[in-house]
Amino acid sequence: QDTDEFILPTGASKTRGRFELAFFTIGGCCMTGAGFGALNGLRLGLKETQNMPWSRPRNVQILNMVTRQGALWANTLGSLALLYSAFGVIIEKTRGAEDDLNTIAAGTLTGMLYKSTGRV
Repeated sequence: QDTDEFILPTGASKTRGRFELAFFTIGGCCMTGAGFGALNGLRLGLKETQNMPWSRPRNVQILNMVTRQGALWANTLGSLALLYSAFGVIIEKTRGAEDDLNTIAAGTLTGMLYKSTGRV
């Protein structure tokens, strides 16, 4: 079939641009960070409370670790994705080109900014 499957406005691209994909990237990173953080919090909570008997205080302690670590990881990965996406969109608009150089530059700038705050 040589006909298009979808009706697109005149002049519209068949693929999503970097700005449209930024929302998926940021949301996906936040959700991934929350999942990994929750698993890490569960691991830490079980490790720190291993000498406590199963009781309500132990459950609360584990739940606190899960939510704290989940939020921490979600914020960290979401912030990194936001920086990466913003750099990518700005570089693409500045250069007027959609290529791999934009991705490399956005990743490099994100890493440099993240490391410049003194985090290891």
